[in-house]
Amino acid sequence: MKIKILHIIKSLGRGGAEMLLPETLKSHNKEQFEFHYLYFLPWKNQLVEAIEKAGGKVTCFPANNNIQLLLQYPKIVRYCKEHQIQLIHAHLPWAGFVSRLVHLKTRIPLFYTEHNLQERYHFITKLFNKLSFTWQSMGIGVSEDVTQSIQKNINPNIPVKTILNGVNTTTFQRENPLERERIREDYKIPNDAILVGTVAVFRFQKRLDLWLEIIAEAIKQNPKIYGIIIGAGPLEPMLKEKHKALGLEEKVFFTGLQTNVKPYYEAMDIFMMSSSFEGLPIALLEAMSMGCAIVSTDAGGIKEVLRPDRDGSVVSIDDWKSLSKSIVALAEDDQKLKDYQSLARQRVVDSFSIEVMVNALEKLYLIR
Repeated sequence: MKIKILHIIKSLGRGGAEMLLPETLKSHNKEQFEFHYLYFLPWKNQLVEAIEKAGGKVTCFPANNNIQLLLQYPKIVRYCKEHQIQLIHAHLPWAGFVSRLVHLKTRIPLFYTEHNLQERYHFITKLFNKLSFTWQSMGIGVSEDVTQSIQKNINPNIPVKTILNGVNTTTFQRENPLERERIREDYKIPNDAILVGTVAVFRFQKRLDLWLEIIAEAIKQNPKIYGIIIGAGPLEPMLKEKHKALGLEEKVFFTGLQTNVKPYYEAMDIFMMSSSFEGLPIALLEAMSMGCAIVSTDAGGIKEVLRPDRDGSVVSIDDWKSLSKSIVALAEDDQKLKDYQSLARQRVVDSFSIEVMVNALEKLYLIR
């Protein structure tokens, strides 16, 4: 008889935590487990099709705000009873809060994956997390940094384990040069240009305003450098104003939100992150798996992935300006660029594959 697991998450838009759900589902043992997925923001449903295609059962309980989300817990309780759910796995704080209410009511084992540092949450979110964290069976951190943040700020009397995020290294590998050509043609980027890209939700932590300053400085040093930004979010108007002010209209391009980002990785030579804080970013692992050379700050779990001058060029968060020098150095040294691209993929294949992550999760599911 299959073990029935319910994943609960606020949205199924294309974010890092959300992207893990269809990717892990593809690798899970479907003969041993049956997976259900519940989300609350109906307008953020970009990953529903991918989950259903991989064999998951998806349901939306619509909520327009966090209070409405919490008030959905009686429906979740009924869902669990009707579908004989045996384990709940929640992701991110507000899904975690409502799942803890369900756990208190049903006593169904609850695992909660934390994707961010406690220090970076809003005061209210951080407080709620601290007060309710022990109303569950186990906490999971996506990096050692995240796990240590839980221990430091909450000090819970329940188990907290680290399961590093992973990426599907079979799916995310270069295999279609025509996609590289197509993307570059679409944005009129020369084939011999060095294309620097990123994939991100436009939020403060990503510091995309600084990303634009970094790429602008690199372009001044070497006009063969171009940029591309894949994503969307609340800071988009501000970022586009800065983009215009820096005179980057013909050198750096916004693609908008993309459900399928693989063709854009195909087009990139370098992947850059300028974040001030992170858990363990999925986009970084995807880019490394695709063989992009990496230039990044050492925010959060990034420093657990990237070994400086081995897997990529890494600088401290405060030294973000020097990222432009790293880009220019790679643009002017073809062999070093190729070495970084190869080493980035090898690092992910060796230590951050989705299979390693799924195996660790399934072991926990079995001892629930």
